[in-house]
Amino acid sequence: MNPTHPLIIGIGNDGRQDDGLGWAFVDALERGGYPAERLVRRFQLQIEDAEMICHEEHVIFVDAYRRPLADGFAWRTCVAAIGLDYTSHSLAPQTVLGLCERLYPNTPQAELLLIEGSVWELAIGLSSIASDHLQRALQAFSDRIPTLLVDPGKPEADERGQKL
Repeated sequence: MNPTHPLIIGIGNDGRQDDGLGWAFVDALERGGYPAERLVRRFQLQIEDAEMICHEEHVIFVDAYRRPLADGFAWRTCVAAIGLDYTSHSLAPQTVLGLCERLYPNTPQAELLLIEGSVWELAIGLSSIASDHLQRALQAFSDRIPTLLVDPGKPEADERGQKL
């Protein structure tokens, strides 16, 4: 457990444009100095993820969202629930949290960070709208969660190590 740095689980597929927002969020945190061991990338959540989160105090699931959100992103409390999808190979964060609650002695505080996307085609790279929403979500995260972030939007040095 690490009370200072919540476990961040970025969900998505960076090969489907804005569906890669969860991974892009994790990538930005990693570039900004957030501890890599506290960052996880998943194409989709699975039953086994309940065991992973049972060792945590605080988990934040980050995923792309297909509907409009007031600020381009939204924080929501993740409430444990077991639905009909518990036998599926792709689970909602609420289902993973519900499985954790039923199977393990510890259930973490969990939140959802949803980031609005707009393009879902087979291609690598975020749309300009999603990139803007990602930056807003990163700023909100750095305001909300004390981190080691320097500047999640830009690398600190180029490939030769020269300060930018």
